[in-house]
Amino acid sequence: MSGIKILSEILQNKIAAGEVIERPASIVKELVENSIDADSTDIRVDVLKGGKRLIRVSDNGTGMDREDTLLCFQKHATSKITGEDDLFRISTMGFRGEALSSIVSVSKVKLKTAPAGISEGTEIEITGGKVQSVRDVATMGTTLEIRDIFFNVPVRKRFLKTDHTELYHIIDCVTRAAIANPLTGFSLSDAGKKIMSLHPVRTLKERIAQIFGMEFMDGLMEVNLADENTGMSLEGFVSGQGNFRKRRSNQYLFLNGRPIMDISLRHAIYRAYEGVISGDEHPVFLILLNIDPERVDVNVHPSKREVRFLEKERIYDTLLISLRDILRKEVLPGNDTVKALYSYGENKIDSLKVSSGGGVYGIDRPEAVSQRDSETIWLPCNVEKTFLYIGDVFVAYADMDGFCIIDHHAAHERVLYEKFRKGTGVDSCGLLFPVQLRLGAKEYSVLLEYKDMLEKIGFDIDDFGGNTVIVRSIPGVVDQEGLEGLLMDIAASIMDFRASTPVDDIMDGLAKRIACHSSVRGRKILGREQVLQLLRDLDSAEDPHHCPHGRPARLYFSIDDLRKMFERK
Repeated sequence: MSGIKILSEILQNKIAAGEVIERPASIVKELVENSIDADSTDIRVDVLKGGKRLIRVSDNGTGMDREDTLLCFQKHATSKITGEDDLFRISTMGFRGEALSSIVSVSKVKLKTAPAGISEGTEIEITGGKVQSVRDVATMGTTLEIRDIFFNVPVRKRFLKTDHTELYHIIDCVTRAAIANPLTGFSLSDAGKKIMSLHPVRTLKERIAQIFGMEFMDGLMEVNLADENTGMSLEGFVSGQGNFRKRRSNQYLFLNGRPIMDISLRHAIYRAYEGVISGDEHPVFLILLNIDPERVDVNVHPSKREVRFLEKERIYDTLLISLRDILRKEVLPGNDTVKALYSYGENKIDSLKVSSGGGVYGIDRPEAVSQRDSETIWLPCNVEKTFLYIGDVFVAYADMDGFCIIDHHAAHERVLYEKFRKGTGVDSCGLLFPVQLRLGAKEYSVLLEYKDMLEKIGFDIDDFGGNTVIVRSIPGVVDQEGLEGLLMDIAASIMDFRASTPVDDIMDGLAKRIACHSSVRGRKILGREQVLQLLRDLDSAEDPHHCPHGRPARLYFSIDDLRKMFERK
């Protein structure tokens, strides 16, 4: 008896749905892309329970007649391509013809649509892949309702995240579509509450300001390029001086209007910033690439996020060189690594020994040193440590029977992290003039959801409406100038945690993030009192030798270590 069987069409579609539909946001992406391909100028998305209960996408596009309405849910049914040659010049957002058939196999679907200019259309209802009814209705454009995703595939339904997490992914999906299509209006609502409302605009700059606010635009530089050799044109915005993040947030890359993930192009962007940003910083970029469809292959993965380039190296070089030239012209000088040697202290001291316990310090002075040996004279006074900058972020000072070198950024990060984690030593500072910040819809929702948690570490944030928060208080160590970037990073950090993550772990992660953002930057020379206070705080830390991420903050070399290094032992 044969063990090989042909799977039923319903089961085939459920398997295909696993490839196409990862979560509700995957459905939103497919439906919004269909609306874009239908030349819509107004796309409305309504969801309930993070899209798990309902996803409704409505548009004013070309619509379909009755015949196409009945065909569109068939497997590999599409109007995007007609022949094999079309696969090598894809100019639409979708083309495989498998999304709708996969969606209807695992949900309850209602479609209402009518051809442009005609008020009488067709309504069809399908449950689990089976047509329930077809009738004539009065309608305009196209409206697709998807209810109870994975109702008949419970094993997949269990893997969906919380309503808030799924909603964040939907917000991100609509945001990406809106960035790539400024001439189209977009709106997004959750349970009737408006999350995003974007009217059509003329330029990419206007669309970015709509989504993220003008404060976000202030730290960006505009990029425009047209290269005949590669057939590539580029427009977008990238980080300017000081507008960097501690996470890879607000990074958007598009190819021919399609959001993509490409390690090579991302690497080119980061290479362009070499010497401008430190190793723990990330640039913001929103870049729209346009390339002749025949020079790229988007038929690589069902999600269509991965692509192949015919001339990958040339495109890489073109992107790198163009961004590097813009940065050289626009980024202000002062990012060069500071190479200076600073020495502080009124007295010329040959060596210094510090008693870390009692505040009594021993000093080897010239008159106390014989030709053969040195004698320590213990002085009953608190003489501060003498230190010197070695260069970059490194500070050296004598301590005990040897000397120490600290990375002042890592050391400050450790001190602030422990203060935030314990909730002591970091005061909340009320702002004389509360700050209004327009954020992305996703970041806005996250910060309001975790408002009470942020209060515990010094932030007083209220909802101002329209994706805007009003900040009344911030931790005393936080620089108000970089507040928007910090809140963006905090929101991204929270979203990285799983829904089941304990509150203490989320708080610990936030403490690390805020400490990293607030600690003294590399290439900044601290004043004498600042360094001395940092050294005192570091001595009192639970772990003075490592930053919160485990990197060295302080290295100690004893006299014996030095003897070994100089081969004297």
